[in-house]
Amino acid sequence: MNAATLTMDGLTTPETEARFAGSSRTRKVAVVSDDEDAQLMLAYARGEMRAFETLYSRHRGALYRYLMRQARDGEIANDLFQEVWSRVIVNRARYEARAKFRTFLFTLAHNCFIDHCRRTKSRPRGMGVDDADAADLLPAAEDSQPDVVMVREEASCLYRAALASLPAEQRDVYLLHEESDLSLEEIARVTGVGAETAKSRLRYAVNKLKAALSVVEA
Repeated sequence: MNAATLTMDGLTTPETEARFAGSSRTRKVAVVSDDEDAQLMLAYARGEMRAFETLYSRHRGALYRYLMRQARDGEIANDLFQEVWSRVIVNRARYEARAKFRTFLFTLAHNCFIDHCRRTKSRPRGMGVDDADAADLLPAAEDSQPDVVMVREEASCLYRAALASLPAEQRDVYLLHEESDLSLEEIARVTGVGAETAKSRLRYAVNKLKAALSVVEA
């Protein structure tokens, strides 16, 4: 496998957009040992391609969702997705096991997105249903009644609109918290801010998203 052949075939999407940071949230990242990921990355640096394939399989879904929800443009997200994995490949020899692989991966993703915004001098555009969101609008069989579907769609639209309206720094911290499974301290390191700043940005984002969805629940 190489950077030119990476695809998102078989991407697993989340059950619903309307989930917040908090103890009741279901993590989207598979529960694996951080040490195991680190050892896989070190093995890949030694030339073991199967180790890379395992890391790619474990983390591609969360990485793609993070990039899609940041860019809100499928073509841009796909390009950034390729760029991040290309940087993983290029920087494999520099990886040190004392850093979690997820921290390493999402730091690259964060930096790739920031670089994209600087290059294009633009922020994400578009509010249509994208690849990361589409499955959320497909109701389960037991929830196929028109009124239930309507409420779900309204909640999903309000969620995406509220997410898009967040300041970029708050949206970034929220999406990292949702998709990367990193702690707030690790997210602070990824984004280059203090832990308290990251915590306050996450709190603000969660409160705004909850307020937006409370309109549907009222």
